[in-house]
Amino acid sequence: MTTYSRRDFLRTSSAALVGSSALLSGLRLHATPLGLPIGLQLYSVRDLLPHDFAGTLRQIASLGYAEVEAAGYFQHSVQQVRAALNSAGLRLPSAHYSHDDLHRDFDRILEFNHSLGVQTLICSFPGIKNPSRLHTRSFQTLVQSFRLEDWRWNAEEFNRMGEKVKAAGMQFGYHNHTMEFAPQEGVVPFQELMRLTEPSLVTFEMDCGWVKVGGGDPVYYLKRYPTRISMLHIKDFKKSTKPVSVAAPPPPAELGRGTEDYHPIFAAASRANIQHCFVEQEGFDMPPMQALKVDADYMRSFRA
Repeated sequence: MTTYSRRDFLRTSSAALVGSSALLSGLRLHATPLGLPIGLQLYSVRDLLPHDFAGTLRQIASLGYAEVEAAGYFQHSVQQVRAALNSAGLRLPSAHYSHDDLHRDFDRILEFNHSLGVQTLICSFPGIKNPSRLHTRSFQTLVQSFRLEDWRWNAEEFNRMGEKVKAAGMQFGYHNHTMEFAPQEGVVPFQELMRLTEPSLVTFEMDCGWVKVGGGDPVYYLKRYPTRISMLHIKDFKKSTKPVSVAAPPPPAELGRGTEDYHPIFAAASRANIQHCFVEQEGFDMPPMQALKVDADYMRSFRA
């Protein structure tokens, strides 16, 4: 399965749709504000996939999503995953794994995803250099426990993993959360990761919502690192009545129904090197497919 860049999407679509206004309308229904296919991070449907993997993917495709990003395969084989994707007509350009998973089972993960045709292997959550210093491994503890030495160690790990992934003909990337944006000893961890990782080995998937919750500005980073950030996560949040922190983010909302203004973000992203754009919603107040339709409709109807 080949990577599906914005340039490839526009070029192949234009060639196929010449003289067909009906098909052109169909293309627009499946395009993001960046001219890319609408993508979904499958963590959004983590509770549905274990019960009906193939059926859930077909429902996602019926909403207008054209790409998905894996967050676990739920005991399915390469053949089963490939068949489910083909049945739904979905592309799988990237997959998420935590640093702990990659550290523990890297070779098997790389082989599995290479067999699927995944092009980018993403570290979805960093590791702690010396986890024995933690009294618990809860998410709340983890996001508040990263030190500068941990970020520098992660950069070394990413470069090492990136070499192996590149040798397999794939790309390695890192997906941020909230804790990368508060300065430590005068250093912003996200910027330190950018400084210490090799551009040819490590790309970045910027989660715009988590950047803002962490106190950063997605527009600033898209302008500062236009060639290093190649993928986006798009999410929205409700206005919170409680204090918000890296360990206590605001509750999720459907796109366009929360507090996030994506106009300046998409404007900056249009001048960067964004190749894939994934919706991610981590919680729901309505049936998940209904909420994901709201998200897809928002992406289709977005106007700069």
